[in-house]
Amino acid sequence: MKIGCIGLGDIAQKAYLPVLTTQPGVELHLQTRTPATLARVAGVHHVPDARCHTDLDALLAQNLDAAFVHAPTAVHPEIVTRLVEAGVPTYVDKPIAYELADSQRLVKLAEERGVSLAVGFNRRYAPGYAQCADHPRELILMQKNRVGLPEDPRTLVLDDFIHVVDTLRFLAPGPIDDVGVRARVVDGLMEHVVLQLAGDGFTALGVMNRLSGSTEEILEVSGQDTKRQVVNLADVIDHKGQPTVRRRGDWVPVARQRGIEQVVLAFLDAVRAGKVLSARDALATHELCERVVLAAQGQGGA
Repeated sequence: MKIGCIGLGDIAQKAYLPVLTTQPGVELHLQTRTPATLARVAGVHHVPDARCHTDLDALLAQNLDAAFVHAPTAVHPEIVTRLVEAGVPTYVDKPIAYELADSQRLVKLAEERGVSLAVGFNRRYAPGYAQCADHPRELILMQKNRVGLPEDPRTLVLDDFIHVVDTLRFLAPGPIDDVGVRARVVDGLMEHVVLQLAGDGFTALGVMNRLSGSTEEILEVSGQDTKRQVVNLADVIDHKGQPTVRRRGDWVPVARQRGIEQVVLAFLDAVRAGKVLSARDALATHELCERVVLAAQGQGGA
């Protein structure tokens, strides 16, 4: 399989290339507009010069079987459009785009062309989070906090809080019929945001504090007098009387712990099988994020 990797920043280097470069039968092609980065990354992963490209046209000329897009979000619409119109099954980092209209257009285009479009919501595949789907979920609480990092609401929500939104949707045990948003925005920068989703018999809360004093990610699902807690995607703590702790094994790669390896392999398996993947469900997460952004902008300095 000829696989293209577009964009060679931190996420590609730390998470995706270590997985893609170890897959049998994958002929990896790299593309970035920065020659120095291209040469350095290709050298690290022993990718020959013939598979290194500085423009998208040269990459598309290789007749790719699939592509991974890890370029900055601002250029996702242009790149994904080119790939889909060329008939290339495409995996794109979240978000699809910053503007909902662009995300809707790209999902519709992929469906009309019958081309796979997958969005990188790796937490759905992270072992600790996937195990929570088998636990009672009357109450779901997820926190993803940072230190000293207030940001423009749209950028914060679409680049980071989107993980919280998608995880709550993934774990919600039924249809969501109530949505509430509270946020603190000071001088145009979002300091914290709280999303509440509710349905028949369940409530889900997503929290992000960018002035929390700690970088952490904690997921809790509870119900029927039991609770499962996942700390930083690594430690799983079950509470039923006395807590029991399961820690990530010493030799478990970070890409596997965070679900990157699993989501990459699932996408490649679908491509091999000729299965067309739709980003329609991922689009629902983007639509909910848009509601969060608009609500936060309306609350202003609340």
